[in-house]
Amino acid sequence: MPFAKALGLPPGQAVRVLVIDDEVMLRRTLADYLEDMNCLTALAANGAEGLEVLERFAPDVVMVDLNMPVMDGYAFIERVRVRAPELPLIVVSGVGAVDKAVEAIRLGAWDYITKPVSRFAVVEHALSRVLERARLLRENRNYQHNLEALVDARTDELRDTRRQILYSLGKAAEYRDNETGRHVIRVGEMCAALGLSLGLDPARVEMLREAAPLHDIGKIGVPDHILLKPGPLTPAEWAVMQRHCEYGCMILSQPLAEGQTEAVVCTIAGPLPARGAEQRLMPLAQTIALSHHERWDGTGYPKGLPGESIALEARIVSVVDVYDAVGNHRPYKPAFPEDACQRIIRQGAGTAFDPAVVEAFFAELKTVLYYKDRWRDVPAHGVAKF
Repeated sequence: MPFAKALGLPPGQAVRVLVIDDEVMLRRTLADYLEDMNCLTALAANGAEGLEVLERFAPDVVMVDLNMPVMDGYAFIERVRVRAPELPLIVVSGVGAVDKAVEAIRLGAWDYITKPVSRFAVVEHALSRVLERARLLRENRNYQHNLEALVDARTDELRDTRRQILYSLGKAAEYRDNETGRHVIRVGEMCAALGLSLGLDPARVEMLREAAPLHDIGKIGVPDHILLKPGPLTPAEWAVMQRHCEYGCMILSQPLAEGQTEAVVCTIAGPLPARGAEQRLMPLAQTIALSHHERWDGTGYPKGLPGESIALEARIVSVVDVYDAVGNHRPYKPAFPEDACQRIIRQGAGTAFDPAVVEAFFAELKTVLYYKDRWRDVPAHGVAKF
């Protein structure tokens, strides 16, 4: 019987069998038979000796007696099950009581052969059966491993695709008034640094990193003559500019119930429902787009929310967005020097900004400055250093 085939071994590789029995004659008889069947064998006289041989021989299957001196078969089975849970074990014993066989199976034996072994066809059948089972277990384990690896790879691919889509969306809006589009990268990285400093869990920080770049997606809905106007806006133009928060909320809105519109969701009184660490990415991006121009003192827009009624992620984006905007060139203003940028943030604590977020900003200032330099604006025709 081709035992190697039953186990699924490659051609030329033999099945390794450890025989443990205190009867020398039976031990040798079983070994001779197995070797005639092209198996490699190792022998042991008791369970303790069998454990030693097990370590150096690495068998594919073990045939073990129950009644032996030093360490019996029951103790051997219990210990092997801890070391090698999937190693096939066949009990070969003269114990005739059914309850002994049941006990051995309960401890982890795979099959049971009674002594005296008068027909080797019984041994052949038992070996083939346990080796086939071992092969199926191994193939199932490999299948599960490969499936998990495939799922992980697909998940990573989808995550990377989602991240690229979100970045492209944010950059599309930013190109309206910033020719490089790097503002969205800086905002995402700086916000993540502040989120970590404020104690957000890693999953929530990662969502903030991906959602923050979409804060100004609503600028797509603002006419060029207002968005790119080099001088001060009129009150009417400013009212249109402020609508970009609601536009962004509506652009990022999820499928709604029949008869409900994005405008209803994005203009209701109060903040959008917050879900903490469990909040999904797009609702978080929607919340940030709607609320990143709210102020700590309640004088911001579009809803005039005060203090902690503003989502924490929006409060973080508010600080980072202002800092990065004043420190870089825009059609309506030149870039401010670094000391002026920091002064604006510090002076805004308690009025425009959450004091705790401002404190985190300066605690992470070294990181903030790193991202400001790493992703500094360059002309669109310049060389991008990714």
